[in-house]
Amino acid sequence: ELFLKPASSDYSIYGIPCLFFPFVSNFCTFFLPGDGVARESSPFINSAEMDRGNMYEGKNMALFEEEMDSNPMVSSLLNKLANYTNLTQGVVEHEADEDSKRKEVKVPRMGTFIGVYLPCLQNILGVILFLRLTWIVGTAGVLESFIIVFMCCACTMLTAISMSAIATNGVVPAGGSYYMISRSLGPEFGGAVGLCFYLGTTFAGAMYILGTIEILLTYISPSAAIFKAEEVGEETEAMLNNMRVYGTCIIILMAIVVFVGVKYVNKLALVFLACVILSIIAIYAGVIKTAFDPPDFPICLLGNRTLSKRSFDVCAKFTESNNETKTTTLWRLFCDSSLLNATCDDYFSLNNVTEIQGIPGIMSGVLADNLWSAYSEKGSIVEKKDQPSVAGSEDTKMGGLPYVFTDIMTYFTMLVGIYFPSVTGIMAGSNRSGDLKDAQKSIPTGTILAISTTSFIYLSCIVLFGACIEGVILRDKFGEAVDGNLVVGTLAWPSPWVIVIGSFFSTCGAGLQSLTGAPRLLQAIARDGIVPFLQVFGHGKANGEPTWALLLTAGICEIGILIASLDSVAPILSMFFLMCYMFVNLACAVQTLLRTPNWRPRFKYYHWTLSFLGMSLCLALMFICSWYYALIAMLIAGCIYKYIEYRGAEKEWGDGIRGLSLNAARYALLRVEDGPPHTKNWRPQLLVLLNLDSEQLVKHPRLLSFTSQLKAGKGLTIVGSVLQGIYLDKCTEAQKAEENVKALMGVEKTKGFCQIVVSPHFRDGISYLIQSAGLGGMKHNTVLMAWPQSWKQTENRFSWKNFVDTVRETTAAQQALLVAKNIDLFPTNQERFTEGNIDVWWIVHDGGMLMLLPFLLRQHKVWRKCKMRIFTVAQMDDNSIQMKKDLQMFLYHLRLNAEVEVVEMFENDISAFTYEKTLMMEQRSQMLKQMQLSKNEREREAQLIHDRNTASHSAPAIKASVAAAVPEKVQMTWTKEKFVAEKHKNKDSNVSGFKDIFNMKPEWGNLNQSNVRRMHTAVKLNGVVLNKSQHAQLVLLNMPGPPKNRKGDENYMEFLEVLTEGLDRVLLVRGSGREVITIYS
Repeated sequence: ELFLKPASSDYSIYGIPCLFFPFVSNFCTFFLPGDGVARESSPFINSAEMDRGNMYEGKNMALFEEEMDSNPMVSSLLNKLANYTNLTQGVVEHEADEDSKRKEVKVPRMGTFIGVYLPCLQNILGVILFLRLTWIVGTAGVLESFIIVFMCCACTMLTAISMSAIATNGVVPAGGSYYMISRSLGPEFGGAVGLCFYLGTTFAGAMYILGTIEILLTYISPSAAIFKAEEVGEETEAMLNNMRVYGTCIIILMAIVVFVGVKYVNKLALVFLACVILSIIAIYAGVIKTAFDPPDFPICLLGNRTLSKRSFDVCAKFTESNNETKTTTLWRLFCDSSLLNATCDDYFSLNNVTEIQGIPGIMSGVLADNLWSAYSEKGSIVEKKDQPSVAGSEDTKMGGLPYVFTDIMTYFTMLVGIYFPSVTGIMAGSNRSGDLKDAQKSIPTGTILAISTTSFIYLSCIVLFGACIEGVILRDKFGEAVDGNLVVGTLAWPSPWVIVIGSFFSTCGAGLQSLTGAPRLLQAIARDGIVPFLQVFGHGKANGEPTWALLLTAGICEIGILIASLDSVAPILSMFFLMCYMFVNLACAVQTLLRTPNWRPRFKYYHWTLSFLGMSLCLALMFICSWYYALIAMLIAGCIYKYIEYRGAEKEWGDGIRGLSLNAARYALLRVEDGPPHTKNWRPQLLVLLNLDSEQLVKHPRLLSFTSQLKAGKGLTIVGSVLQGIYLDKCTEAQKAEENVKALMGVEKTKGFCQIVVSPHFRDGISYLIQSAGLGGMKHNTVLMAWPQSWKQTENRFSWKNFVDTVRETTAAQQALLVAKNIDLFPTNQERFTEGNIDVWWIVHDGGMLMLLPFLLRQHKVWRKCKMRIFTVAQMDDNSIQMKKDLQMFLYHLRLNAEVEVVEMFENDISAFTYEKTLMMEQRSQMLKQMQLSKNEREREAQLIHDRNTASHSAPAIKASVAAAVPEKVQMTWTKEKFVAEKHKNKDSNVSGFKDIFNMKPEWGNLNQSNVRRMHTAVKLNGVVLNKSQHAQLVLLNMPGPPKNRKGDENYMEFLEVLTEGLDRVLLVRGSGREVITIYS
C-alpha cells in the first residue's frame, strides 16, 4: 500500500517523505494524517508540512535518512535559529496580556543608551551622594575619600569587565546576574549568590526608604515628626523612632503601588532619573558660581566649636541697641539667666563668638584644610582646626548646649561600608538583558560607560566639595550649622530646594525599583527549583506578578527599616553586593582558566588576572567594611550552598565548577602514581561484584551495606555487574541495571562508581571488570563478592566454575579477594551490635589483610561495640606459649587491640566422617564429569594431583609459624624423644587405623588420598572454629587457593563448604601477597 501512494503525498516524518521509511509504513499510514499527533518537540526542527524542496533534500540525503529522526538537517536548524527572537521576558501586565492575544508581540528595540546606560546611571547615583558624600569628605579628608571612592569604583569596574565577558558568552535570558552566575558556577553557587543579590537589593530598598524619610523629616518638614525629644540627648532616639513609623507606612504604600501596577513604576523611572541628573547639574552649576559669587551661609563658632543654629538666630553674646546692651538667645542657652552678671558656662565666658562663611568658594584655598582626615568619637563636638580657642574646665556638661555633635564614631573602614552602596547598581543593564536589541553589544558598552560617568562624578564631587565648603560644615552630617539645610544643597544653584526635592524623588524612585526588582529575582530563583523551600514564591497573580515574593521582600525590607539608621543598614547591603560581585569575578576567572570549549565571549577586553584582582578586591572590601558582617554574610551564603547541595534538585547547566572538578580530578589522577601505594597508605579499594536478577535488580543488597561499613566513605569503590548478551541488544537493560544499582547505592550510602558490562559470556564479563575497572592510579586492589549459595545446582549461571576462575584471576592480577558467605545474614547499616566478637582465624600470613579488615569494620557504627579476637593454629612441633607471646607483641606494635588465642591441632586419625564426605564429593564429581575421560586419563589426572599435593604437603606447616622466634631461643615444650615417640605412635595407629577403616567400607580404599587429606584439614579446622567462634558476630578466615590443576575445581568448592559449615557470617579472605599493614610509623 505504501508504494501505491502518490509521489506528492503530504505525509512525512521530520520533513522526509514516508517513501523513504518502508519499515515504518504502518506508522505513516495510521499516525501521520490529521492533526492529532505532535510531530516534533525539538525547538530547532521545522515541523511545517513537507514541501517539494524538502522532498528533494531527502532524496539527496538518502545516506543520512536513518539519522533524520534524531538529528535535524542543517538547513532547518539554521532556519529555526534565524527566527529565534529574544522576546521580553519580563512580566506581562494584564492589559498587555489581553493585547497580545489580539496583536503579534513586537520585538523590543531598546538600544545601549536607553536600555543599559540610563538604568545603570539611575541605579548607581543615589541616596549616598546627596546625604553622606559631603560628610565622608569632611571626616576622611579629600585624600582618603578619594582612596575610598577609587577602591569602590575600581571594584565595580573590574566586576563590570568580568560581567561583560559572561554576558557576551551566549544569549542571556532575563534573570541577569543570577542567571549568569548560576549557569557559570552551577546551581549551588548560583543559588547562594542569587539569594545574596536578592537580600542586597531588598536591603537597598530599605536604605532608600530610610534616605527618603531622612530628607523628609530633616530638610523638608521637620515639624512632621511624631516623636519629639523631650530631654537633652534624646534627639537621635526620637529620630530613629520617627524613621521606624514613617518607614513602615511608606513600605506598605510602596508595596501596594508595586502590587497594583509595575508599569506605573517603569513609566515614572524616567522622571526620577531626570531629578537625579538635574540635581547633579545644579551642584556643578553651584560650584562654578562660587568662583565669583559664593552663596551666603554664615557659620557661628564659639572659640573653635561649631554651634547649631536651630536654637538661636543672632550669632553674638549680646547686642547693642539705643546704647543698651541686651543679651541674645545664645547667651541664655549658655548662662543661667539673661542678666549680664549671670553665671555662664566656663568655655562660653573664655571664648569669643565668631562668624565665618560656610562656603568660601572654589578660589578660597579651603582645599588645603580639608585634605586630611578628622575622625572622632561618638558625641564629640565638631571643631574648626586652626581657630583660636581657650580650654575651659572639663567637668562642664556638654548636653543641652547648642553645639554640633557627631552622632557616631568614625574611622576609615566604617566609611568604606557606608559609601560602597553608592557604586552598586551596575547589574541594572544585565537585569534587562531580555529587553535589549543586542544584549551582547549593549551590556558591556552601556555598563562600562555608566561606571566611567559615575566614577567621574563621584571623584570630581569629592575634590569640589573639599575645595568649596568649610570643613566644619562638611563634618556636620545634618546641616545644623547652616539652619538645618542639606549640606549639598547649600552649594547648589539656583536654590537648595532643587537638591532637596530632586534627591527626595530619586530616593523614592530607587526604593520603588528595588521593591519591583527584588521579588522578580526571587521568583526566578524559585522557578529554577534549586531551593526547595522557596517553591511557593515562584507563584504569583494570573499575569505573573510575584505576589508572595513581594510580601517576603516587604517583610525583609521592614527588618532594615526597624534598624532605622542609614549608617547601620548601608554596610549590610555592602556585604551582599560585594559577595555577589566577588562570585561574578570568580565565574569569569574560572571559565577563562579552564579554557572551556564553550567559553567564547564576544567582549575581548577581559583577562583572568583582572577577574582575579576584582575578586580579591571584593573580598578585601568585605573585611575592610566590617569583618563580622563579612563572616555572617559568608556563613549565610555557605549555609545556602550546603542546603542546595544537600536538598536541591540535580541540575546540569554545564557550569564552570563541574569543569573545575573534572580538571582537578584529571590533575590528581595524573599525579597519583600508577604503581602500588606505600604500605602505610594501603586501604582496600573495592571492586564489588553484584548479581542481578531477571528484572535487573540487585540480588544481595546486603553486599552494598557491608561495603559501606567497610569503607566508611573513604577510598575507591566500584560496583560492577555483568549482563549476558550482546551490547547492541542489551544497552537499554544495561542502562536500567545501572540506574537500579545507583539507586541502591544511594539508599545504602555507598559512595562510589557503578560499572555495568555486557558480555556474551558471564565469565568473560567478570574478567573484563577485574582487568579494566578503575582509571590510572585509581584502580581497585580488592574484589568483594558473595559466595554462590546455589553452586551445587548446575543450572545456576554463576556456577562454581565461574567462581573458582574469578578466584584464580584475582590472584593472577595480584588483587586481594573477600568472599562473604551467607551475605543475607549480614547486618544492614541501621542495625547495631551491642556486644559480640569479630573472630580472625589467622592460619597463613598473606600480607596482614586479616588484621586490617576488623579494624576498618570497627570504625563503623554497626561493628563499633564488637571486640576483636585473633586465633592462630599451632602444629605439633610449634611452641604455642611462645607463639602467643610473639603474636601479642606483634599486635602491640601494630597498635591493634585484640585478644589472642593459640589453638593446638595435633595429627590424629582421619575419621570415618571425613572418608564419607570425600566419597560423596568424589561421587558427585564423577557425575558432573559426563564420563568423557577414559580410565587411563582419569588415573593420570589422579596421579598428577597426588604428586603435586605430596610435594606441597609440608608447606602450610611452614607458613603457619610466622610469628615464631628464632629456633635456638625457643624453649621447646616438646622433647625430641617425646616428639619421635608421638610420631611413631601416630604412624602405627594410622596404619592400623587405615586397615580398620577399609574393612568398614572397601570403596574408601579407592579414594584419592590428596582429597582425603584436604577434607581432613577442612573437617578438623571447621570443628576447631565452630568450638571457639560459633557465636561470633563475624568470622574472618584465610581462604585456601584453588588447585593448580583445574580438574579438581568442584572438590575445592566442597572443601570451602565443609570449612565454613555451621557458621552464620563468614568472610573468606585471600590476600594479594603484598604487605598491607606495618609496625612502622
